[in-house]
Amino acid sequence: MNEPLADEDVAYIRSTIDPATRKAACLLKWGRGEALLTPEVTLTTARDLTAAAAHAEADVAFLAYCREDLKVDLRTAGFMLRDIRARRPTPTGKTALRIEALAGARTGNALVHIGRGSMKVELTPDEAREMAGHWTEAAVAAQIDVRLRYVLGEQPSLGPGDLEQIFAKLQGLQR
Repeated sequence: MNEPLADEDVAYIRSTIDPATRKAACLLKWGRGEALLTPEVTLTTARDLTAAAAHAEADVAFLAYCREDLKVDLRTAGFMLRDIRARRPTPTGKTALRIEALAGARTGNALVHIGRGSMKVELTPDEAREMAGHWTEAAVAAQIDVRLRYVLGEQPSLGPGDLEQIFAKLQGLQR
């Protein structure tokens, strides 16, 4: 269906801490770019990825219904779909990506386009949902990691270097 993604097309996210505030954060790497995100932005992005996957699939089903059952021409079905999309609730909250659900009227393919800066890629709905799962895991892990760092930091036998080694090992397991 889709070509395999090249390394520069893969958006990788992991839990970390904000070095300035020592608060929970997520590190997004995509191509040569990096961004430090809050867990809230990460979770909002995951929510919107999941919603876009569902919208793309519903839009394709709607267009097929219009074409096959109602015998409506594609242009009219497209106008109807545009009006339906306008009635959907607008997502709220800051996201890390531009996210757009697409329905191929001619191909029958549901797609999710994502982008950040000059980077962009198209995903199947399943790929978008899988990505959302990774983003959710990273946000939750970041929040847990900060608490764990605090608790481990209270141990007199563990110094800052020891904590960094522990978390480097934990982050290696996330991959």
